[in-house]
Amino acid sequence: MKYTTEILIDLPRDEFLKKLDNAENMKHWQRGFMGYEQLSQNPGEEGARMNLKYKMGKKTIEMVETIIKRNLPEEFHLTYDTKGVHNIQKNYFKEEDGKTRWISESEFQFSSLGMRLMGLLMPGAFKKQSMKYAIDFKNFAEKGISVLDEK
Repeated sequence: MKYTTEILIDLPRDEFLKKLDNAENMKHWQRGFMGYEQLSQNPGEEGARMNLKYKMGKKTIEMVETIIKRNLPEEFHLTYDTKGVHNIQKNYFKEEDGKTRWISESEFQFSSLGMRLMGLLMPGAFKKQSMKYAIDFKNFAEKGISVLDEK
């Protein structure tokens, strides 16, 4: 399953990237984010791995993020692996009149039957979740609004 999301953030690309490329900020724009643990000696570099933990409903989900290409300020590609799912995320950043267009190409590969069915029956849920993260990042980056402030 593949799809693309796109959003325009009212920040210059260098400011946008400072906020996006800081793991401490993830809790402010990724709902359910519980924390992270660096698994590599070279955080932020190509090949670096990080364990991410999320609360989704009543479940706790852990996934491993791997940086596969870091060519900032133009692009930043990662993979995310968790039980039954391999996600390839290709992010492109374009400067437009002092703003940043964030284009994200997502590809999900499912290895478990349950996740395959979910991908077939509810593909819109994946795109909706990706767009929600992008909108929450926009609110955090532009206005300082954190998802932690919502209760």
